[in-house]
Amino acid sequence: MVKRGVYIVANDRVADNAIALLSSLRQHDPDLPVILIPFDRQYQTIAALLERHYQTHIFPDLGFLEQFTQTIADIFPRDFLKLPNKMRKLAVWFGPLEHFLYIDTDIITFQPLSQTLDFLQQADFICCDYHWKGRGLAEVFSPTVPEQALFSDEALGDVFNSGFWGSKRGLFTLDQMTSLLQECADHREYFDFSSGTTDQPIMNFLVLKAIERRLNITKVVSGEPGSWAGSSHFSQVDHRLYDGDRPLRYLHWAGTPMRPGGPYWDLWHHYRFLSVTDPLFTQPATKPPTLWQRLRRRLT
Repeated sequence: MVKRGVYIVANDRVADNAIALLSSLRQHDPDLPVILIPFDRQYQTIAALLERHYQTHIFPDLGFLEQFTQTIADIFPRDFLKLPNKMRKLAVWFGPLEHFLYIDTDIITFQPLSQTLDFLQQADFICCDYHWKGRGLAEVFSPTVPEQALFSDEALGDVFNSGFWGSKRGLFTLDQMTSLLQECADHREYFDFSSGTTDQPIMNFLVLKAIERRLNITKVVSGEPGSWAGSSHFSQVDHRLYDGDRPLRYLHWAGTPMRPGGPYWDLWHHYRFLSVTDPLFTQPATKPPTLWQRLRRRLT
């Protein structure tokens, strides 16, 4: 069994993002195992490309993955969880890696992930973001959760963004996870889906309920920089971002546009074409014309 590594979830639709992520990752971790969990059945193109250029591997038990997804679909009503496949990241607790990071594909990394994995020596679940300090319970839990004291105030201070985190194999049994997911489905009122989040509220519920030894790197590393692409003050040096003199661990475009003219687009573009020169698989959306631009077009 492989000791440590990284999981991603992807399909052909997010091929460009996956390439940029793996290109940045391999700059610092040339040998760290990376396992692709297919988001759906349209993944052959990106799986072959990532294996050829970055030595990734497919999740070894696709039969389990399909059954797991069907179980989730059976638990949640369609109007509650419209895309059960977005919960496939939960399969990481049943995969081959003993200690692992999970990383969304709208991320690029700037430091060796092996250093982040080292924090799992101190805890069973790790994350590295300031959601707890900035957004608080927004996009995670509704006011019902603190009102009913479902978690302690200390536990609610551990809410996290579900795009970059780590844990250990075997912390959940399949029956335990299924039971917790059913509890979520039975209590829609617990969650804040108002901003279009999907897995993040459910992920937080599972972790706060079942994993006691949690660690947020931003709380234990003095001066740990932020990671959100919506922050405009980061400076770029040699295709790495800095917050003052502190190098970022990673950059996450969560909720921010990945397109020409968008935040840090040139940096993303650099990593997308660093080792794979194929044209973009998906053309990025452009900004809609402003009112002034529309008026000018009418006058010309």
